[in-house]
Amino acid sequence: MRRVTILVLFLLVSLTWGTTWLAMRIAAETIPPVFATGMRFMFAAPFLIGIAWLRKTPLLFPRGQRLFQLVICIFYFAIPFSLMIYGETYVSSGLASIIFSNMPVAVLIASVLFLNEKTNSMQIAGLTIAIVALAGILLEETKTSTERLC
Repeated sequence: MRRVTILVLFLLVSLTWGTTWLAMRIAAETIPPVFATGMRFMFAAPFLIGIAWLRKTPLLFPRGQRLFQLVICIFYFAIPFSLMIYGETYVSSGLASIIFSNMPVAVLIASVLFLNEKTNSMQIAGLTIAIVALAGILLEETKTSTERLC
């Protein structure tokens, strides 16, 4: 039963992640990016609040960390998603998803620089692989785009 649950959850995440970028591409062509981002979070919020309620997980950080929570909301969600939708007017949704999938790289770097988080060799190896892979994809995309222009 556990394997079936894992498979279903994997398929659900894959479907959600894959269709998200197509929906963002369509939104980029029809409505302003900030409005599209707001709609995205507005539609997702009831679902996520319901999950938090069922799991009895608090939605707010402890009192002393709420300013930090606001900063996270703005700089990790609102700004990046708005810029990503705006960026999809210039690049394919597939490339946008690849670029955005490197967000954990940025989070790891920011955590080390600003929060003095400790890293281990696995994190550094993952960071290196992600940066090299992204550089390779972007290099290939640049070559393809340049060839189309010529």
